[in-house]
Parts: sequence; C-alpha cells; structure tokens
Amino acid sequence: MNKLVLILIAIFLPPVAFVLKRGCGRDLLINILLCLLVFFPGMVHALWVVSK
Repeated sequence: MNKLVLILIAIFLPPVAFVLKRGCGRDLLINILLCLLVFFPGMVHALWVVSK
C-alpha cells in the first residue's frame, strides 16, 4: 500500500493504519489502548510503525 496513504490513515485512524501495516496482535491492542486513553500517543505509535 502507498506509504503516503498509510501516513494519512495513521493520522486520522491510527488502529486502522496499524492493522493494515502489521495485522492483528498484541501491539494492536496497545495502540487501541493508547488511542482510547489519549489520541495523540496512539497516533504517534501508528506513525512510527508505518514509517518504519
């Protein structure tokens, strides 16, 4: 998938971008938890994974 599209998705819907890049797993649960607590850390986590 195009990296630019993944970055845009990571900004607006971090768990979706995470699933598209890595699939389901323990890290996805961490990302969802970060998004539920405060949106910004979940977004940073997804951007980090997508840009790797």
